[in-house]
Amino acid sequence: MAELIERDISEEDTLSNRYLTFRVDKEVYGIELKYVTEIVGVQPITEIPEMPEFVRGIMNLRGRIIPVMDLRLRFKKPFKEYNDRTCIIVAESGERVFGFAVDSVSEVTAIPPSNIDRPPDLVKKGGENFILGIGKMNGDVKLLLDCEKLLDINIEL
Repeated sequence: MAELIERDISEEDTLSNRYLTFRVDKEVYGIELKYVTEIVGVQPITEIPEMPEFVRGIMNLRGRIIPVMDLRLRFKKPFKEYNDRTCIIVAESGERVFGFAVDSVSEVTAIPPSNIDRPPDLVKKGGENFILGIGKMNGDVKLLLDCEKLLDINIEL
């Protein structure tokens, strides 16, 4: 049992401060790698009536039904038809699993805590706030998302 716990802790250490970065419109976002289970190309999505607009529907991923959220729509940006660069990031936290449709996936990168700033108060006042921090890397800014808040929507499938 102790070996299993040590392995879980060491796996968690390798994921700490590592983010999967991706594009939505012109911005680069990142989510903690510990939430990402896989990245897939666009799958057939079945629409479900009476869902919020940003929940595009569900997909069948190897027998597992996963709701798909379009992050463009979640962030109140105009819808863009999916293409060969569009990816679905499958993220999981506890019992919650979601696919996030994004324009493209960039890379996995380590961002040390010293390079992460708190979001400005202006960002926090914008209603539902999904920004966990602002990552600074090589002169670029990456908006780091709070995956827990993104997954915290009340839908029943």
